[in-house]
Amino acid sequence: MKINPELMHSAAGQASEVLKSLANPHRLVILCQLINGERSVGELAAFLELRSSTVSQHLSLLRRDGLVSARRDGQTIWYGIASAAAQKILETLFTIYCSPADAGSEPIASICASDIPPQPRSSTKLKG
Repeated sequence: MKINPELMHSAAGQASEVLKSLANPHRLVILCQLINGERSVGELAAFLELRSSTVSQHLSLLRRDGLVSARRDGQTIWYGIASAAAQKILETLFTIYCSPADAGSEPIASICASDIPPQPRSSTKLKG
């Protein structure tokens, strides 16, 4: 099978942008928290022990890169995994770094564990 060089360069550029987002430990923990369900900025900020404004900036970058989606419910904005591709990437990372077989490999296993109960998803999403 012959690979089109233009397609390869385009795909490499897209993958590079996603990997840049995943390279930040705070954003990676945010995504680990979203793998089981939606979370609000406040929940994520409390879990990460960061200011809400800092978490919002990270979520903005994750939304820009298509990894996270948002929906409004009253005054609360709920964030979740945006696409099947993002879910697959996170599941792969989870399997490699957070699986029970690797439970002794701290601190990554503890990052993937969550005390935040998952929130139900709704079909209403914000654009942008």
